[in-house]
Amino acid sequence: MSPRTTGGLGLVRSSLAGKPAWALVESGVLAHARTDHVHTAELEKKAVDKQVLRAGVEGAMAALDRYGASLASTPGGAGWLHVQHVPVRRFVAEIVRKLLALNAWAPFASAPGPLSLAPYEGLVGLRSSSSREYLAYTVTWSGVAYLLGAAAPYNPTRSAQLRNRARTRTANAEPSPLPLNLRRQDVLALSWTSRHAATLIPVLIELARDGHKGLLLDLATDAAERCSAGSVTGIELRSAPSDLFTLSGTAEGLHRPDDEHAVHIGGHNVQLARLVRLLSVLLETSGGCTQPSWRTVVRAESWLDDMLSTTRPHTVLLSNDTSPLGVLAAHAAERHGANSVHVQHGAWTAESAAWPALHSRDIIVMGDRDLALGRAWARHPDAEVHVLGQPRFDVLASLGRLAQRRYLEKLLAREERRAPARIAVWACQSFSPGHLKSHADLLLDGLAKADGDWGLVIAPHPAQGADAFAALVKRDGGPPVAVVDPRIGARGCLAGADALASAYSTCGIEAVLLGVPVLEIGPPGERTLDLAGHGLAIRCDGTGDVAEALSGLREARTPIPQGTLDAVCRWRGDSAARVARLITDRAASAPRVGDSTHQDAGASAWPQDEGVSVR
Repeated sequence: MSPRTTGGLGLVRSSLAGKPAWALVESGVLAHARTDHVHTAELEKKAVDKQVLRAGVEGAMAALDRYGASLASTPGGAGWLHVQHVPVRRFVAEIVRKLLALNAWAPFASAPGPLSLAPYEGLVGLRSSSSREYLAYTVTWSGVAYLLGAAAPYNPTRSAQLRNRARTRTANAEPSPLPLNLRRQDVLALSWTSRHAATLIPVLIELARDGHKGLLLDLATDAAERCSAGSVTGIELRSAPSDLFTLSGTAEGLHRPDDEHAVHIGGHNVQLARLVRLLSVLLETSGGCTQPSWRTVVRAESWLDDMLSTTRPHTVLLSNDTSPLGVLAAHAAERHGANSVHVQHGAWTAESAAWPALHSRDIIVMGDRDLALGRAWARHPDAEVHVLGQPRFDVLASLGRLAQRRYLEKLLAREERRAPARIAVWACQSFSPGHLKSHADLLLDGLAKADGDWGLVIAPHPAQGADAFAALVKRDGGPPVAVVDPRIGARGCLAGADALASAYSTCGIEAVLLGVPVLEIGPPGERTLDLAGHGLAIRCDGTGDVAEALSGLREARTPIPQGTLDAVCRWRGDSAARVARLITDRAASAPRVGDSTHQDAGASAWPQDEGVSVR
């Protein structure tokens, strides 16, 4: 694990009025310390109990909700904590993790006491991430001390790294005018990642074939995530105003004076007014479409309201209704009387959701195992969950295996060297550099020990920069390594692989459907899609496991029963058509809020294994 702190600091024991106290100091001071001391980077490596961490986060979020949920709301009534729950929750998890790491260090656990912070260190910083756009906010150790009550007369709220980020201009607070010639639409869809677009566009195409007009709002702020006009033939495509995501500025209501309210986390009292003050940093800086500023949220609501009032759709179609823009869109759909439909775009596990909450009325899930999670996470009072598969998987059967194999071989053939006889594809997640390296070492060492001549092709996550893997490609010795062109991605090559390795990429499910062997990698306890639990993958938590799994692939494999596949994803090649039919059937039946007969109607329209009500 790479250090998550923003500077080289250490923690050293001192005393205050004869009682234990602790001070953050420059790491160079530790060499001369005569009392208990530790580098904060070492504290970062302390393992924490995941259940205790989760409970701490839940308790902190509940206290934060009671204390400050009403401090700021959009004109449409969406509270700041409701809309920004995901980035807030991730930040709170960083706080809880550091408090638990502090408790896990024996000298502090045996003599707890107040912390004094390092003068001039910012309280909120950024940790490393291989994502191109996502801002991985974290609390610094001085921020932890501040939350626990330390005076901070000379500490800015933002770290030097945050302060030195290029300042974006603050645009006019008035919404940009709507584009001309907007027509009435049947369905309004929102996308801000390539995965959303690939999930929703097949549904919009099916609707268009039956004469139902659809408009796709492309809200991506990363150029690589945007839709091209050619990919949405027959569908109207509009982009967000160019200045929508450039807004920054003070989040009114979140700069609270100190008071007596606190939340108890692992033996520490975290002051809630100070926590809200640090959270204001997240809301005052723009992280693009994934973490929009509060001013962007307010303006985006106004823009969406105008779009909905003008196009008057009967359905708002989403592939994420949990992160800020999705929550905002589901909230707006409700106020405008439109049905909200959420199509699961990525695989779910109980631990995978930053915030286990779904806000749409109709929730489309991939497989039978997703039903329980969909039911548990649903927040709409009339929510229904339907197992209809994954629209973007409809095209898998038509993938050119031979063409993809040739592409992989071309990537790995170097100078006079021929391509290796066997090729593994690694479908990555946008982990921190240290986390990525640990997975790379696991895979490459396993490949080197496996029987046969193996090479590795890396398929970065769509949000990752390819430069995150530069050192691996240049690595001396071992199996040959190459990186996929971002325009190709994992789907553009996995059908030609002899094996696919990943922790929890949805590409693992695609590979299973295509009959490509899957290795779920990562150290013991790290979450995966648990395809191995369904007999659909091999769990590999060490290099020996990887070598053994790859060596065993020469043996004939037993065909996977359809029922086993259906547990993970119902795949018939018609998911987009079935989602489209649900949308049009729902619109035709004109559901009423509180209508208690909708469950029976759903059962008659949908076979029992394809549409299951949440209530």
